[in-house]
Parts: sequence; C-alpha cells; structure tokens
Amino acid sequence: QYPVISDLNDKFRHVLAFFVLAVLTDASFPETEFNFAMAFALLAYGLSIEIIQYFLPYRMFSLWDMAADGCGIGLYKMISPFMRILITNHRV
Repeated sequence: QYPVISDLNDKFRHVLAFFVLAVLTDASFPETEFNFAMAFALLAYGLSIEIIQYFLPYRMFSLWDMAADGCGIGLYKMISPFMRILITNHRV
C-alpha cells in the first residue's frame, strides 16, 4: 500500500514542476515567445500523466493536479516578459 498524497504541498510541487517545464520549453525555442501551443502541449503532457495514473492501482486521476499544472504554466506566462528582459540584459 502506498499513501496517496493530496495535500497543498503536492499541489505546490505540481505548480513548481510545470513552471520549470514552461521555462525549459521557452528556453528550447529562443526565437519564439512562449505561446498557446507551448502551453497546450504542456497541459496535454500533464493530462497524459493523469490518465496513466488513473489506471494504476496506487495512484489516482486528479483534476486538482491539472489545475495546479495550469497555474504553474500561467505563472510562467505572466513573468516571462520580465525574465526575457533579465536574460537579454545579462548576456555576455
């Protein structure tokens, strides 16, 4: 038996993980601004993880996890213009 983690710390980890994934996705395409297609691809990835968990006896599908994933992506989208300014001003 494995305990199912469903506290706020778990949701914070989802937000943090998808924030980092958004940063990495944006950095992978430096000539393109972070856009809807990138965000949609990340959400689809999160959904695929949740679907797989649905079929595992020791995990569960959670729309709250999907919402936390979306919050991480949205948080990055909000601060990405500021991060681009910092990165372009500090290039060597």
